Amino acid sequence: MDNLQKKFHFNRIIMRSYKFIGLVFLTVFLISVPVIIHNPYYIHLLIMVGINTVLAMTFIFLLRTGLITIAIAGFWGIGAYASALLTVRLGLSFWLALPTSTMITIIVAFFAGHLLVRKSGIGFVILTLVFAFIIALIFGTFEVFGGYIGIYNIPRPSPLPMPFMAPIKFASKIPFYYLMLFLVLVVCLASSAFYAAWTGRAWRAIGLNPRLAESLGVDIFRYRLFAFVITAGAAGLMGSFFAHYYGSIVPTTFGPFKTLYVQVYAILGGVEFAILGPLIGSLIMTLIPEFLRITKEVEPVFTGIIVVLLVIFLPDGLLGLLRRGRLQPPIKNIARVARWIRSFLPNKRSS
Repeated sequence: MDNLQKKFHFNRIIMRSYKFIGLVFLTVFLISVPVIIHNPYYIHLLIMVGINTVLAMTFIFLLRTGLITIAIAGFWGIGAYASALLTVRLGLSFWLALPTSTMITIIVAFFAGHLLVRKSGIGFVILTLVFAFIIALIFGTFEVFGGYIGIYNIPRPSPLPMPFMAPIKFASKIPFYYLMLFLVLVVCLASSAFYAAWTGRAWRAIGLNPRLAESLGVDIFRYRLFAFVITAGAAGLMGSFFAHYYGSIVPTTFGPFKTLYVQVYAILGGVEFAILGPLIGSLIMTLIPEFLRITKEVEPVFTGIIVVLLVIFLPDGLLGLLRRGRLQPPIKNIARVARWIRSFLPNKRSS
């Protein structure tokens, strides 16, 4: 028994060492990307990959508590509009607007979550879909948000003073790229810390079996609400960055269809991989449409084809395929999807 425990402990140390080494190599590679790639267009695509990665991470974060949300783009938009209004109308700097807009998004999510999170299953999906449409409608209707014309001339971040070197000026895409990397790193570290703490154990228990978790004393509503607020805050953080990176925002950018794309990013990479899965999925689904020159009218068709292929052949994502080493039989995957859909339907009681 002692030998088995020692072997198990040794294997865990080896796996953690491999993960740490892989993370170091990935970090070094990402930092050196602007040195390798000089084309600003490719740097722009990588910045969008980073934004989509965080949004896909928030989807997986909430999915592991048993909730499927359509409101990610809505909170992304709240962060973007809050930051734009704070800088354009109130004259705050970006470095103050970034945390302030994130807190505004968290406050909105806290109050909205008290209504939305009380439902689960298909009820929660419908409520978040309605919430996403309402948010986009508010942005387009009221003049304070610029209407459907949007908000333009959003200022770039002011120069960031650095010790022993010149201030960093955001006059090109490279400083935005490094700022994006920093924000992604903050989100990754925060999510890892939450999963390593008691909150992560409660979320995993709820995701596996909510009724069993509740019988063991886990407050399902409170923990789901906490996850809902955390994911909204991460989306709002990236929304603030997006607004100042683009310099203009319009309501149609933050519609519920963006969340559907985010779900595809997460599923394509693999929902079992909270960080690497969204990164791989976002990288593929951001770069391929651009390189194929797919127009906005054709992109939903392309995404729909990807979703069908994922459901049939890759239900565990690309990383799940690499771990398994082979494709699952299509009939088995279709049957599993049918059982998953049936789980959302009300049970019919025999008379």
